[in-house]
Amino acid sequence: MTSHAEISRALQSRWPEHRIAPSQARIRALTDLLGDPQTGYPVIQVAGTNGKGSTAIMIEALLLALGLRVGRIASPHLVDLTERINLDGEPMDAAAFDALVSDVQPLVDLVDAQELDGVRMTFFEVMTGLAFEAFAQAPSDVAVVEVGLGGTWDATSVANAQVAVMCPIDLDHTHLLGTTLEEIATEKAGIIKPGSIVVSAAQQPEARAVVAARAADVGARVLWEGEDFGLIERTPAVGGQVLRVETASGPAGDLVLPVHGEHMARNAALAVAAVEAFLGGKPLVHDVIAEGLSAVRAPARLELVRSGPAIVLDTCHNVHGARATLAGVREAFDFTPLIAVVGMMADKDVEGVLDVIAEEATTIVCTQVASTDRGLPADELGELAEEAFGADRVHVRASLPDAIEAAVTLADEAGAGAGILIAGSVILAGEARALLVRESRDHDDEEDQR
Repeated sequence: MTSHAEISRALQSRWPEHRIAPSQARIRALTDLLGDPQTGYPVIQVAGTNGKGSTAIMIEALLLALGLRVGRIASPHLVDLTERINLDGEPMDAAAFDALVSDVQPLVDLVDAQELDGVRMTFFEVMTGLAFEAFAQAPSDVAVVEVGLGGTWDATSVANAQVAVMCPIDLDHTHLLGTTLEEIATEKAGIIKPGSIVVSAAQQPEARAVVAARAADVGARVLWEGEDFGLIERTPAVGGQVLRVETASGPAGDLVLPVHGEHMARNAALAVAAVEAFLGGKPLVHDVIAEGLSAVRAPARLELVRSGPAIVLDTCHNVHGARATLAGVREAFDFTPLIAVVGMMADKDVEGVLDVIAEEATTIVCTQVASTDRGLPADELGELAEEAFGADRVHVRASLPDAIEAAVTLADEAGAGAGILIAGSVILAGEARALLVRESRDHDDEEDQR
């Protein structure tokens, strides 16, 4: 019998998601063979450069608070593939996932044999088809679909989303999506379908113009942050923050959000507006908003995974995300000093991210992602870090466990108030979480046995 690990390895051996084959021919061929499961439920699709994952999680939580059955596509995963297919707020059961792969594999083989546009089905396309089918089998009342890359050609866009959520758009994946904000926004605005409702975060003028033009072209209505909805105020609190947001029926306050950072508070306001748009403009009652937001769990988003010394994980991997992350760390934890453990992909704006981190961190430990060949080698990252930090503030450890150990030693030497931020890549955050959360769990088990 094929194990879950073997099934996961086989899926991930396909054309990876950081390479794009701009065609929907393969995913459409698969969904056609499956009976177009993505048409069996309404869809809320989430695009943008930063905040897609956390906004989708918040939308899901609000829909669950309404008593709906919810499917959610997430990408990438932190630890296991099942995190990409969520049913009612939980990753798909591994055994059920493996059975679904077994059932769908013959259809994938049929599409592979055609080599549409000269390419076999990519990893992301197969995972998207599996998710759509899982939601149909559940059955889900609504699907919250996080775009993988871009929008227009993304495999998730075979779904006809009734609500298109646009998170902040900035420069990222410029080698794939375009080198200007207008080009990137054009690709992401492709999720806006005729007659849909667009719920958009505040955008830079170039991106806003593109979103507005696309909406006008297809007859979609746009709700803008700051005009139709938004964050009114927030107060940092232990374990998160308390919000007041503008809703379809007016202000709603005393909302507990158990995650840190202004960017997360604004994502929450965006999520509330998206769900109200999904309901046709019907306001959410206060108790539903409060219940939904208080249930939000966002792994590796300013997540405190260890204390003594404190270690925080985040998935930021571009300049825009890094600024939000560092502001959140400063506000929520105020580490003195802050020690950063950083590993990045070679195709990112490494220098830009390092410059942002250098503004807040006293020391950096440069490492590298172990599970992909896309990672920038630790020594090369170290050389770039010396330009931003100065050689005396840079340490290099190729192994992530060694890098964490070095950071812990530095924090212990610095004394009370020191803290560690592990960031620079979603994959790095996942590798760190798999290590640190497991270690924390093992430690708790040992304490229980004593």
